[in-house]
Amino acid sequence: MDEFKRRAITFLEKEIKTYQALSLFLAKKNIKERLRIGEKAVLLGPHFYKQRIKEATALITYFRTVN
Repeated sequence: MDEFKRRAITFLEKEIKTYQALSLFLAKKNIKERLRIGEKAVLLGPHFYKQRIKEATALITYFRTVN
């Protein structure tokens, strides 16, 4: 595994930990925010961070399997 992939994996692992903490915090406080992205208003809450965790996990798997 080259240096780029190793760094990307460590970054994503740290990002997952951050997302898990944010998701847990927002779930306990029952916080839901509306975030304006372009023309759409997106509801930001624990589910948002759980989706990011899934995406980051998929990227980690991809980087570990690709030569």
